[in-house]
Amino acid sequence: MKGVLRLSWLHAWHHKAATGILISCLGLTALLPAATRVVVERYGEDLTARARATPLVLGPKGNRFDLTLGALYFSASSLDTVPYALVREIAAGGDATPIPISNRFTARGRPILCTSPEYFALRGLTARTGTPPLRVGDAALGARAAEQLGLAVGDTLPSDPTALYDLSKPASFGLHITGIFEANGTADDEAIFSDVKTAWVLEGIAHGHAKTDELDNNLIVDRSAGNVALSGALIEHTEATPKNLEDFHVHTGEDRLPLTAIIVLPRDDRADTILNTGFNLREKLQMVRPREVIDDLLAIVFSIRRLIDLISLVLGAATILLTVLVLMLSSKLRARERDTLHKIGCAPGAVARLLGYEILLVLGTSLILASVGTAAVARFAPSLTATMR
Repeated sequence: MKGVLRLSWLHAWHHKAATGILISCLGLTALLPAATRVVVERYGEDLTARARATPLVLGPKGNRFDLTLGALYFSASSLDTVPYALVREIAAGGDATPIPISNRFTARGRPILCTSPEYFALRGLTARTGTPPLRVGDAALGARAAEQLGLAVGDTLPSDPTALYDLSKPASFGLHITGIFEANGTADDEAIFSDVKTAWVLEGIAHGHAKTDELDNNLIVDRSAGNVALSGALIEHTEATPKNLEDFHVHTGEDRLPLTAIIVLPRDDRADTILNTGFNLREKLQMVRPREVIDDLLAIVFSIRRLIDLISLVLGAATILLTVLVLMLSSKLRARERDTLHKIGCAPGAVARLLGYEILLVLGTSLILASVGTAAVARFAPSLTATMR
């Protein structure tokens, strides 16, 4: 590095603070729209891919965004429930495979997704260690959930109580960790999976206790030929074990048991159309195509991105104008420096080149900073979008 270029570098290095501030301002101005575009596009790709793999979702009438995001990303919803009878109805029709979904409960703040083995096949979930949940009280963890909770196969994870000080509500129920799934880079990595029957235990609809002929008579309020009334003082099982598994039962018909949604996998396009039309004609039900719902949601997201791009453009223009002002003021302050260069014999264009090289040095370094920042955002976009979900 010789001559004017070396002088430009030495001047920039001598005024490190001022140069650093200029580079940071220009670099961040370029980074904001680029990073926003990368994150939004990756977010859109993830949402679309998961929605595309889920043909239909059946649930209660209400907000279709709540229904879709609850079934795909296990978000909490204020929607009502649908009866398990619908699962049997769809399966009996032979035109589709129903997958029950219940995600009304949590453990350490993470959603507990109670479902059937067909869900694991749909999402391509395979056990890294152990096995998927096979019975009441079993649970398998997503890869990220297992890592952050610090749990392994054989541990017990208590569910979060629904109402801490309401004794009429179901108490915390211990889930036995039977497996940990391989990471697949989706919302499944963050969740806890259990058998659909576990949801009804968490609801308080199903429970387990010793057989009535083994109970203390003080816990039996009334006994008739077809019914036994038990005292509220009876302590129910707080976890399922091989010894007490047969003690778990429900006090209502299985068809009436609640679900938050049902993922429906139609056999072909004809079955898709018939099912979608038929269930949407029912008063209290709605069937949605997640791809269409997510497209509508992404339209809103992209509108926000366009607004951010516009704001970034305005900020960029303001930053460039301020940079020009700083350079003009700097040029005035360096008048004596230019006179000295002329007096010692510098060529007429040397001073202009000196200023030009300094500007190119700042701009080039700013663009490199923005490029590195954008590459870093692209590298960590999966974890960023997982956090957004």
